[in-house]
Amino acid sequence: MKKWILGLAMLGGMHTLTAQIDHSTPTAGKSWLAGGAQESYLSSPPLPLPALREADILWEKRIWRVIDTREKINFPFRHPAHSLFTALVAGIDSGQLTAYSPADDRFSEPLAPAAIWNRLNQTDTITIIDPITGAYQQQVVTNTFDPARILRWRIQEVWYFDTRHSTQQVRILGLAPLLETTGEEGTTVSYESPLFWINYAEARPWLAQYAVASSDNDHSRSSWEDLFAMRQFSAYVYKENDLLGRRLQDYRSGEDLLRKSKQIDRDLQHRKMDVWSY
Repeated sequence: MKKWILGLAMLGGMHTLTAQIDHSTPTAGKSWLAGGAQESYLSSPPLPLPALREADILWEKRIWRVIDTREKINFPFRHPAHSLFTALVAGIDSGQLTAYSPADDRFSEPLAPAAIWNRLNQTDTITIIDPITGAYQQQVVTNTFDPARILRWRIQEVWYFDTRHSTQQVRILGLAPLLETTGEEGTTVSYESPLFWINYAEARPWLAQYAVASSDNDHSRSSWEDLFAMRQFSAYVYKENDLLGRRLQDYRSGEDLLRKSKQIDRDLQHRKMDVWSY
């Protein structure tokens, strides 16, 4: 009797589950709850930044950092389907985001999407043999850019002390993907150059729509805007705003360069704590 009742209950549960799934439309784009395999993510607009007046700022310092995507905490930056580069390029191609010239990190010169892709998708001429005639022919091919080549990001931020709220805060100003340049003979050149700059204040609403890949809980994921707001990334200082506008590598090297980078970070944290020291 118990087995018979249990069997009816299981059949009823299967009928209820089947009734919830609509098989009349294609499953492309549907979440697994609706019978598809699409990952579900409900985006929300970013929280507005706190009101800040020029008169409220007692002290500020501009810092440039580098995010190395090969560090474990930065692995989401390299996800094949949910990378930061993919999200930004989608916004640039759709006209929702503006890319700025890499020559100036003040966002003064906009770049057309075509100019970016002309640099990324490089063309080359190769020699092929016609399988029928055996004659040599020249053919132009386009090398499609692989986002996995973006190994590091440059981030520009400003630290400031807000006298109105008596707190030290930080705001991200811009993001730039760095591309490693390769020499003519296949040797890697020892410098990187930014592809373009993105004004982070303009990009916040767009980045809030794109989820960050998570290794723990696929159902509870944060957006790229959440990641930067909570500073869930690792980065080191490579430049500070000084009198000569120098990078750290211009006057430090080796272990001295690493110590100087960490010292700048410590000074920022100590300044925050020393405000309340008597």
